[in-house]
Amino acid sequence: METTSRVDGQASVAEGGQQFAAARRTVDGYLLAPFPWYGLDEAFTGPRWLMQVGMAADGAVEHGSIGHGDEPSVRNEHLAAAANESREKFAVVVTVAASPSRRSADGTGLLEATSVSSAAWLAGVGLLSFTWPGQMDHSLRDDWLDQQTETAWELADDLAGDVWSTLSLPVDGVSTPFHYRESEFGWVLAGSTSEGVHLGAYGRGMSAYGLGFAMIKDIAEYA
Repeated sequence: METTSRVDGQASVAEGGQQFAAARRTVDGYLLAPFPWYGLDEAFTGPRWLMQVGMAADGAVEHGSIGHGDEPSVRNEHLAAAANESREKFAVVVTVAASPSRRSADGTGLLEATSVSSAAWLAGVGLLSFTWPGQMDHSLRDDWLDQQTETAWELADDLAGDVWSTLSLPVDGVSTPFHYRESEFGWVLAGSTSEGVHLGAYGRGMSAYGLGFAMIKDIAEYA
């Protein structure tokens, strides 16, 4: 599958919630992107916040995420339920630059192409980074993440498979088809826009049905 670097994606999963707060809150990387950023449209009136950008080997910004709603933390759902805690309600929108396979800026390597599958995989591992099963000891979480990350890769590589359904949602006011799947941990979707980017999204506690996406006019407002 042609997609963005798996190493970058796995690193963000392994870091988990401990690195989440420290890594975001800066708009600098977002401002370097030569493509537009997307978030939920104006129908969503809750909190919005920056997360992280992903860069290629040559330093070019390839993708990034914008959060909406409650700020997610790594949690064991079983323990949360036992403590009578409400589940966090959030949706994260991942913007991925649509680009072909190309030479790096320094000419020393080949940068992988991006596709809708890239957005699906980044969204899938993003959701995993904030959850682990209730029956699992925390010490086994890394092994579980490795296994589930590989599964997310395989699912993203087979968007025509039975696991995915089609969901039409507005993007800049235009009805757009997305690949959509649900799991016990939340939902994931992925599609493309007419603005040269692919969109991925994931969340839990907030239904994907009825969401809409829109280009962010000024990402600097998120700083």
